[in-house]
Amino acid sequence: MSLVERLGLALLRGLEPETAHAWALRGLMAGAAPLPGLVTSERLRCEVGGLRLANPVGLAAGFDKNAVALHPLSRAGFGFVEVGAVTPRPQPGNPRPRLFRLPEDAGVINRFGFNNDGMEAVAARLERRPRDMVLGLNLGANKDSADRAGDFAAVLARCGRWLDFATVNVSSPNTERLRDLQGAEALAALLARVTEARAGLGRPLPLFLKIAPDLTEAELADVAAVAREAGIDGIVATNTTLARDGLRSVHAGEAGGLSGRPLFRRSTQVLARLSRLTGGAMPLIGVGGIFGAEDAYAKIRAGASAVQLYTGLVYEGLSLGARIAEGLDALLAKDGFASVAEAVGTARGDWE
Repeated sequence: MSLVERLGLALLRGLEPETAHAWALRGLMAGAAPLPGLVTSERLRCEVGGLRLANPVGLAAGFDKNAVALHPLSRAGFGFVEVGAVTPRPQPGNPRPRLFRLPEDAGVINRFGFNNDGMEAVAARLERRPRDMVLGLNLGANKDSADRAGDFAAVLARCGRWLDFATVNVSSPNTERLRDLQGAEALAALLARVTEARAGLGRPLPLFLKIAPDLTEAELADVAAVAREAGIDGIVATNTTLARDGLRSVHAGEAGGLSGRPLFRRSTQVLARLSRLTGGAMPLIGVGGIFGAEDAYAKIRAGASAVQLYTGLVYEGLSLGARIAEGLDALLAKDGFASVAEAVGTARGDWE
């Protein structure tokens, strides 16, 4: 991490968390953040659900909810970037404060509630996207919608022409009853609507499904079966958790989804179980508690074909993505793997 980035992080930590996030985005768009450029190698290049990636380290949804910083993010070292979540109509989300740092636990709790500018504003920004990046959109539903499946389909139909992939997000804990859509019957109906919208785009577009870390073994099996039947191209494991095990922070009791280091073990266990349930036939993207190359490597060896970061950036800075990619390349070489694909699932049994 550069001295400039260290100073910037120190300044941001002195601000209220959501204000700090807004200033981080402004600084990024103003060119104040040093950007490492794309990190790649023969070992790091991979294919995930039809996406050809320069490296398997991605930026998770939530950092750039409204697709305002696409050009600088295309030079931040990530192999792929996901923006959103985006809903058909703009919505303010839940009342502030709704974002809490847990420094004693290296975690974050948020209860944003899909605050975003809506699909029309985001579509206009996506149309001007850089072409030299792999870009995806996290699909969401309005809080007051009577047809949430229709909302997911509408966002994809409106924005899909400018995307490289899309993620169906049924796992946020901050929109009431959204996680109910992970049930087998509701999920099958939802994915049917979304895949119909994808067909209307007239071109192949990888679709991923993002799930919660709090599902039972039986629920995971249902999700895997439904996703496979629907023709989903991969599963993102996982979103934030409602669990609060072992936290020390004064904010531990805040409502919302917990991310960061406390999520690492739980999300990696879910990942390994999904890898077993799918027999390695469906690509998985590992998310949750990644703060370094060793964490990313553990996710890959548990069954992930790629990984995504967000909370780690709060504590380690935007350059974390590039540093993880470089470290991952070294770890693969050390263990004699010629590619990321060779390492996928090789230590799954350690996590089940």
